[in-house]
Amino acid sequence: MHDALRPLSVAPVTHSIPMATNHRATSAGARPSPPSPRTVLESLAAGADRAVRITHVEHLPPRNGRHADWPGQIRPEVVDAIRAAGIGRPWEHQARAAEHALRGESVVVATGTASGKSLAYLAPVLSVLLEGAQAPNGRGATTLYLAPTKALAADQWRAVSELAAPLGSAVRPAVYDGDTPVEEREWVRQYANHVLTNPDMLHRGILPAHPRWSSFLRALRYVVVDECHTYRGVFGSHVAQVLRRLRRVCARYGSEPVFLLASATAAEPGEAATRLTGLPVTEITRDSSPRGEVVFALWEPPLTEMHGERGAPVRRTATAEAADLLTDLAVQGVRTVAFVRSRRGAELISVIARERLSEVDRSLAGRIAAYRGGYLPEERRALERSLHSGELLGLAATTALELGIDVSGLDAVILAGYPGTRASLWQQAGRAGRAGQGALAVLVARDDPLDTYLVHHPDAIFRRPVESTVLDPDNPYVLTPHLCAAAAEAPLTEADFELFGPAVPGLMPLLERRGLLRRRGTGWYWTRRERATDLTDIRGQGGRPVQVVEDGTGRLLGTVDAAAAHTTVHDGAVHLHQGRTYVVRHLDLEDSVALVEETSPPWTTMARDTTSVSVLETDTEIHWGGARLCFGSVEVTNQVVSYLRRRLVTGEVLGESKLDLPPRTLRTRAVWWTVTEDQLDTARIGPEVLPGALHAAEHASIGMLPLFATCDRWDIGGVSVPLHPDTLLPTVFVYDGHPGGAGFAERAFHTARDWLTATRRAIAACECDSGCPSCIQSPKCGNGNDPLHKRGAVRLLTELLRQAPPEPSPRRSTDPPAPAP
Repeated sequence: MHDALRPLSVAPVTHSIPMATNHRATSAGARPSPPSPRTVLESLAAGADRAVRITHVEHLPPRNGRHADWPGQIRPEVVDAIRAAGIGRPWEHQARAAEHALRGESVVVATGTASGKSLAYLAPVLSVLLEGAQAPNGRGATTLYLAPTKALAADQWRAVSELAAPLGSAVRPAVYDGDTPVEEREWVRQYANHVLTNPDMLHRGILPAHPRWSSFLRALRYVVVDECHTYRGVFGSHVAQVLRRLRRVCARYGSEPVFLLASATAAEPGEAATRLTGLPVTEITRDSSPRGEVVFALWEPPLTEMHGERGAPVRRTATAEAADLLTDLAVQGVRTVAFVRSRRGAELISVIARERLSEVDRSLAGRIAAYRGGYLPEERRALERSLHSGELLGLAATTALELGIDVSGLDAVILAGYPGTRASLWQQAGRAGRAGQGALAVLVARDDPLDTYLVHHPDAIFRRPVESTVLDPDNPYVLTPHLCAAAAEAPLTEADFELFGPAVPGLMPLLERRGLLRRRGTGWYWTRRERATDLTDIRGQGGRPVQVVEDGTGRLLGTVDAAAAHTTVHDGAVHLHQGRTYVVRHLDLEDSVALVEETSPPWTTMARDTTSVSVLETDTEIHWGGARLCFGSVEVTNQVVSYLRRRLVTGEVLGESKLDLPPRTLRTRAVWWTVTEDQLDTARIGPEVLPGALHAAEHASIGMLPLFATCDRWDIGGVSVPLHPDTLLPTVFVYDGHPGGAGFAERAFHTARDWLTATRRAIAACECDSGCPSCIQSPKCGNGNDPLHKRGAVRLLTELLRQAPPEPSPRRSTDPPAPAP
């Protein structure tokens, strides 16, 4: 049932919420004071049927801060520069982090958004650079800053340049990434002493060319790893190995840098940082910064008169709802960012909002834009400048803008769908209110099992801690190419094995047999002509990006990740770029080019695929009565076979078109469960109900897993089979969508009882009759959501859980999965 709009004076939250306002001084009178978040929410709730869409409102009261003094080792010139920037004294957590850094101890600061984590590591960084610049001989000290996105690195360059301006030429920051002009790169190598880059450039550009960086690496004192909670799953596992390669190369030049990490609030951040760096890391989690008032609303779009697959009721899309809210906020002059899960969604929200604003005030329409990955560098920089200056009033953005970018003056954040983890939810919500004013956050639920569950179970958001970061550096699919890259940087010896992990001794003979490495004396050498770093894409994107090119003009519009090309730029796909709509005329997989033509069809497209799973090895098995819960290695075969055309805004299915694309295979990790004939009889599930019951349970469990593991439903996949050839029983699989696994299926195995219990509750609580997108229908189902049996799924899960043992204690695997032959 929908609750009425509750008063905003709900009971204060008693646990620590990761939100805080920035204590940097702001210029008075820069713009009129925005209305309070309560007033803004009341205006959004006004009008027909608006109030009932708000299922819950959480009030986070203001919090006072606690100051401390800078450690005595911080240079007085640096303290003066910080004061000149309007910051009189540090918060306690900033001072503590600086103390650890100055003692040569690696440290992670895991406090709320806008709590001043940047200053916690910049104070010791600037101090050591100033000391190095005043050293009588040599280059002095250097520092390296790593960000997960180019936008964040560019933003941090602006911040450090401004802060260090009073220090003159002692601090020479420079960005070194794929957007850095070739003519500037040599200057960065020779003269910059604070280099800002990303793990991708470290992997492909800096480490393979370490002799040219020798003077920089020899003097390296600190490595800053910003937003380290984003390094999870396969990407995080790759970054962990890149950092080990960095430590190895530094040791070759006689340096042993200290790692300073910054993270959004996360569970066990010290343990996660230790897995990431391979070093002991001290954690600082007590947030001593202040925060302004935050009003957080949960919003469920209404049902429409349309019907979807199998006649299921269809809710208004979160995209359309978010576009309406962005429009309303822009009219009120409320500066807003709307976060959306996909690039297409970001474009669509900006298009809809601009069209509706143009009917009110054409000047407002020009102050709305989209921001996403895949834009050309000059487009991204222009949007960032417009957002910083306030020229833009509203922005529809992907997570490319989520991380750390200091956008002062934002009043509200709209989240078009749950972002996948509570850590990301608070990170996105924290983009507003960073100048000390109150902030409004609105989570708009998608028609999805997890989103529906959350807006009706607010305690799952506001009363539960954020997730642990899941990564597995010992994944052989991750480790193997990094051993090759390390051997290309300097021959590997047995002394290096401990650095790279316990799986190394077993992998070296395999690499020799494949001809990737050759042993000579006591070392292993890379002997091939190609670059070893080309063996892997650390973001797990599966090959070189597909270029999106306008047919007829040859103009490059942007790029799409190779792994997503089959589903996003297939023939006939609708592709959005900078508010313009294109249709893909042809996808050339051999040349990695998608030719598009500008047009405006009244629909969007969604790819369909088929999937099969075979069991390679069962690592662990637990009996739940007659049922079995298993974890192990599997091979997944997937093929995109068609795409649906859906009407804009309503989501109504207009038709389906076949595609002829090659299948893809994936060796990964999975959790699966089986049931017996006796259990089916007890649950009153006959042969006619079984396929739909299994299929519905599979869909819903995939939708709910992000509540228990740091994953997105698009990071995982699933298959259900009434009689699987490997188990000879009815079986449901849920697998990691990355080679070698990402740790999500393993987390599902260890939390299976709670995970499947929440899945059962979500299905049973849904008010639909026979299944809908809010409970058992999946937006990526290759079978068109057929068959599905809602009541059968509830009975099946009830019987499965009836004999489930107590939850096993969480643990990390000590043995890595076996590598593929």
